[in-house]
Amino acid sequence: MNVSTEYMESERPGELAVQVLSGDSMSAKPYVIVVGNEKGGSGKSTVAMHIIVSLLLDGYDVGSIDIDSRQGTLTRYFENRQHTAETMPKKLPMPEHVSIARSKAGSVIEATKEEAAALDEALEQLGKMDFIVIDTPGSDSTLSRRAHILADTLITPLNDSFLDLDVLGRIDKTGKRVTRPSIYAEMVWDQRKRRASAGAKPIDWVVLRNRLTTLDARNKREIARLLGELAKRIGFRIVPGFTERVIFRELFPRGLTLLDLTKVDSGIELAMSHVAARQEIRELVTALKLPGTRKAKRS
Repeated sequence: MNVSTEYMESERPGELAVQVLSGDSMSAKPYVIVVGNEKGGSGKSTVAMHIIVSLLLDGYDVGSIDIDSRQGTLTRYFENRQHTAETMPKKLPMPEHVSIARSKAGSVIEATKEEAAALDEALEQLGKMDFIVIDTPGSDSTLSRRAHILADTLITPLNDSFLDLDVLGRIDKTGKRVTRPSIYAEMVWDQRKRRASAGAKPIDWVVLRNRLTTLDARNKREIARLLGELAKRIGFRIVPGFTERVIFRELFPRGLTLLDLTKVDSGIELAMSHVAARQEIRELVTALKLPGTRKAKRS
């Protein structure tokens, strides 16, 4: 087998991945949520963290997988959360978390195989969860593509700018027209085809307009128009994300989310802007339309 063929083989979903893909309901398998965007700084880990905590507070069993071995932001978030939990009288809800380490194998082929096996092992470990949330790196990799094919729901956070819009589609020099889908959009389309060939349900692709400003600027309206055009062309839903707020950065060192502030003695005074941000989170989770076929185990 030549190198290119073997590399392609390594991208195919393994036996366990196909089993994960083949279930039709949450009684058969966990529901997999992948947070993906090949551009860094889009707020993927913040979005993933808040979705995880929201599901935990609703009583679901949640697993999380961090495949961004270079940054490891979600993993550090949970490390910070664990340290904070040790100082609090009330228990902080935690998922069962797995971090996929970067392979140190000497060849790309062997590294790809090792990382794919580690992801399969994580899926097996978390196989009894209601939901699995996977945080991906801000770059293309075989492991990231492998995660995308597993997505029942794919969430792509997108900062509200023309620069970030380029992740989804190429815009002409006038900034008025979409010329073609981006490399990332084409990758998602390819994983959709692979998923269909495995007999799985289609990916529900959700693009989340993140770090919105409160100003009704002309650029903001243009981005909304172009996103609407792209949504029809390449097949995703658009939902509002989080308004740009300093509080998200302030909560990270303590491993907390805005949803925790009324549940624990956090020492952070709840301001009106925090209340508004919590409502944005609730609206996002509602807009995702996640299944509830397994009754939540509320405490």
